Amino acid sequence: MLTSTAAVAAPTQAPPRRWYKQLWIQVLIAMVLGILIGHFYPELGTQMQPLGDGFIKLIRLLIAPIILCTVILGIAKMDDMSRVGRVAIKGLFYFEVMTTIALVVGLVVVNLWQPGVGMNINASNLDTAAIQKYVAQGHEAGIIPFIMNIIPNTLVGAMAEGNILQVLLISVIFGCVLARLGPIGKPVVDMLDGFSKVFFGMVALVMWAAPIGAFGAIAFTVGKYGAGALLSLGNLLACFYVTCLIFIFFVLAPISRLCGFSLFKLMRYLREEILVCLATTSSESVLPRMLVKMEQLGCKASVVGLIIPTGYSFNLDGTCLYLASVTIFLAQATNTPLDLTHQLVLLGVLLLTSKGAAGVAGAAFVVLAATLSTVGTIPVASVALILGVHRLLSEGLTPTNLIGNAVATIVISKWEKALDMAQLHRVLNRK
Repeated sequence: MLTSTAAVAAPTQAPPRRWYKQLWIQVLIAMVLGILIGHFYPELGTQMQPLGDGFIKLIRLLIAPIILCTVILGIAKMDDMSRVGRVAIKGLFYFEVMTTIALVVGLVVVNLWQPGVGMNINASNLDTAAIQKYVAQGHEAGIIPFIMNIIPNTLVGAMAEGNILQVLLISVIFGCVLARLGPIGKPVVDMLDGFSKVFFGMVALVMWAAPIGAFGAIAFTVGKYGAGALLSLGNLLACFYVTCLIFIFFVLAPISRLCGFSLFKLMRYLREEILVCLATTSSESVLPRMLVKMEQLGCKASVVGLIIPTGYSFNLDGTCLYLASVTIFLAQATNTPLDLTHQLVLLGVLLLTSKGAAGVAGAAFVVLAATLSTVGTIPVASVALILGVHRLLSEGLTPTNLIGNAVATIVISKWEKALDMAQLHRVLNRK
């Protein structure tokens, strides 16, 4: 379905480009310039924030119609309609297993590293004014509000708000009906196919601004938080980044090898998307490109269209690592005793609250506040400790989420026998 679309967004047979014309090189240079501006001219760096925010808004503008077209076309063109249910069940099972592993890895590493021990913070002395809006939003997180939020109030409202799961629900229903209509629905399928090419063409144009967005986002981060934040909570940052690397190379890499491909080659293939995520701290900024690139790898469009958007809500491996690490860090910093029983209860709560991260502004931070409110053991006010470095932590969690969803798409495609292994190796082995 996306073969012709993919040709618009990223031609597979395009001649080699000069090194300075490659997007990942341009993004990398932009990030270095952003770091320098933010470090030496912090006030100017903070003024660059609109560049990063504007780029993310441009991408978000296209996410809802792209998901709508991709999923509807994928389902409408399916020969076996039972595959939709199978893919969904296998996807949710895989997501639950992987997010549980992520939470366990996060808890183990932070307990061994102990980044908060010795800080002796009195939560009652913290200035909580800046976190009130997040605590208030925390009441919106949780499993019941999350499930109810999947159902849109109106068809237009779901598209206007850009809620991924609401758009996905509408797309699945629409696609199933089109598939049942058969030849009668063909004109609608053809029209959506044309719209899909237009929207992916728009993505290709917007991605020219990726280096500018990366520059603005990284300049703002370094300019606002700078070395001071790195020094004051550097131990937590080091612990979290190491935790992300452990999960990627000791959990995702073996899974990749079992499925017959190299995670390192996959990361090289997705280097542009990883760098954009790293700079903008938003995995949404590359969602449309992920749909194209995963299909180019040999994954069937019907599987890609379901797994990638769903994974953005249910397969948040990096977010789970963040929640586990930061929660225990705050307990250590405030001298809150947590025995094994408390931590197992916390694990159970995080399994639920982490699924409510999608569609909430500042998702990970909001869910963190909601988790502390639910558990009731660790002072909610303590989240003020990490407010200043939350964006720096996000630079670890968003690329981890992206890589986790890429691996999930390949694993489930192979599980569903919807993966062209020859195409996968041909693309990954390309220099």
